[in-house]
Amino acid sequence: QVQLVESGGDLVQTGGSLRLSCTASRTIFSMNNMGWYRQAPGKQRELVAEIYSYGTTNYADSMKGRFTISRDNAKNTVYLQMNTLKPEDTAVYYCSAQIGLTRYWGQGTQVTVSS
Repeated sequence: QVQLVESGGDLVQTGGSLRLSCTASRTIFSMNNMGWYRQAPGKQRELVAEIYSYGTTNYADSMKGRFTISRDNAKNTVYLQMNTLKPEDTAVYYCSAQIGLTRYWGQGTQVTVSS
């Protein structure tokens, strides 16, 4: 089991940047993968980016080139650097970790991009 705590959400203007952090309550070194998802009002939760234990990353098409996921195993933390933000990026962003067949979720952090 693991607890995930996100931080870094904020209100920013179009074109701005934010860095989200997700700190786990235990080592992330052996987790299958960790990722960021987001959910906008009235929409389904969608994958933003994920990073595997061996370092491979995967991004949703609309985030490629703008968002970067990274991990610091020593700090048990995964980051999401978001650049060139757009109003359509407004959502609650959730951190996720998969251990075996179980996926764990954080409580979410709000990102709002004003036009």
